[in-house]
Amino acid sequence: KDIQYVDSYCYNKLELIRFDSNVGKYVGYTELGVKNAETWNKDTSQIASERAQRETYCQHNIGNWYPNM
Repeated sequence: KDIQYVDSYCYNKLELIRFDSNVGKYVGYTELGVKNAETWNKDTSQIASERAQRETYCQHNIGNWYPNM
């Protein structure tokens, strides 16, 4: 529950769009990012894939990163 998966897309050091597992969808931070977020959030398979990354990547590796937990 305390683990958060974030997938950010940046250009020229500016974050355009981000998937945050706590929010469960893409959020845009620029005009282009907002437009892309709206489009990407409509793709249910892409959203399901991003949501699964928290369990697949983060939960799987927590023992490697924090062996005493």
